[in-house]
Amino acid sequence: MSMLDDSSKNFITALASKAPVPGGGGAAALGGAIGMALSNMVGNLTLGKKKYADVEPEIIELIKRGEDVIKELENLVDKDAEVFEPLSKAYGLPKNTPEEIKYKEEIIENCSIVACSVPMEIMRKAFEGIKIHARMGQIGTAIALSDVGCGVTFLKSALIAGSLNIIINLNTIKNANFLDKTRKEMDTLLAEGSKLADDTLNLVIGKLRK
Repeated sequence: MSMLDDSSKNFITALASKAPVPGGGGAAALGGAIGMALSNMVGNLTLGKKKYADVEPEIIELIKRGEDVIKELENLVDKDAEVFEPLSKAYGLPKNTPEEIKYKEEIIENCSIVACSVPMEIMRKAFEGIKIHARMGQIGTAIALSDVGCGVTFLKSALIAGSLNIIINLNTIKNANFLDKTRKEMDTLLAEGSKLADDTLNLVIGKLRK
């Protein structure tokens, strides 16, 4: 019996095709949701064990936060497709006259601004997931600690992938205020999230190597 149902296989097939959606943003969101699920698995394996009774209330809270992140990232898979499709169509607008060129540039910029919103949200949720993993790596059951490392790796990838999808859209935007604000948040999330993910992975590896 396959662990992947038809919808999962169809998503992968569509992703591999030349269709405009799904793309990197949707893949990033799905990968992040998978990573977050790994932390929740570790949390659920920790619950009910006497050795971890003192941290059980916190584990329950981490799982709850993780469930929220999973749902939000799952929603962003579809949302990314919704915001990218108008942009892909805008690139097909005619540019035979100065008026058409100006109109096309304006439409592409407006669509690009909207298209930045989803990968930015993916980055925010990935960072939230990384923070949850960081704590789960400290207090979760030792028998599934490798899964914290796997999960935080998925989320770091989602964080990086989100930034790449923002950067490519910024290339067609002239709005200076939007560019400055977006780059600052993106760079902060990327730097802080990557560092915490790396620290968490190193913590896991240190605990696993005896």
